[in-house]
Amino acid sequence: MRHLIDSALGRFRLIGYAEGISLLLLICIAMPIKYLAGNPYPVKVGGWIHGILFIQYLYQAYVVKEEYNWEIKKLLLAIIAAFIPFGPFVFDKWLKKQ
Repeated sequence: MRHLIDSALGRFRLIGYAEGISLLLLICIAMPIKYLAGNPYPVKVGGWIHGILFIQYLYQAYVVKEEYNWEIKKLLLAIIAAFIPFGPFVFDKWLKKQ
């Protein structure tokens, strides 16, 4: 695990997984609890956590773009992936093939 956070790319990948998981938890668990059980608390907490991870993901994507001289196209794909469920996981798999 330590080697993941030693590089900007490793931190980006780690944050990407955390952001992707937080989005799935928000959509698949917190939202149904809010609308089916009438309890908005999980969305409030999960939304804050996801929001912080989302911002960190965008920041790390920019850091990686600068450090690894990514083309703007690759940065835009990373940003788009953050808006799609499972997107960060698919982007990470694609990135590993590069």
